[in-house]
Amino acid sequence: MEFQELIKSQFVWGLALGLLVAGFVLKNSIAARFRANRDLKALKAQLELLQSHLNTQMKITATGSDALSKEVEQLRTLNENLRVNLASIQAKPEKAELRQARVAEIAIRSMREQAPGFSGAWEKALRQAEAEMDSAESGLTKLIRRVSPGFSRSSSPETPVIENQNDLK
Repeated sequence: MEFQELIKSQFVWGLALGLLVAGFVLKNSIAARFRANRDLKALKAQLELLQSHLNTQMKITATGSDALSKEVEQLRTLNENLRVNLASIQAKPEKAELRQARVAEIAIRSMREQAPGFSGAWEKALRQAEAEMDSAESGLTKLIRRVSPGFSRSSSPETPVIENQNDLK
């Protein structure tokens, strides 16, 4: 009977109910800890995957950057070589004479257009022709003349272009 009296006591019921709640809380905390460990392992695996992807991407970028810088350096040396070659070719006497003949040709053509007063207009035309030749030798006009000769002023049909020194005689 003692057991039956013990079961009827409020303390035992409170203790049993408290132990039951504590059991549920303990079960839930253990399950939460397992879930957290499983999620932590999944996040660590995902972090390792992302780090390896980042390392691979950085290696690819570094390789591409190195290749681009090598190409830029090669193009710089090529540009410098071409600039030196152009300067040496332009320094040859026959090229200087040919250039001066082209300048004079452009100036004469311009004089035909602006003929009222010859001396002032001649000087103005000569300066314009020299400026045009300088721009033609240094950049876009030269490129346009090479790509499509019809666009440049020196290749107009009414005045022939002097191509070599034998045409000067």
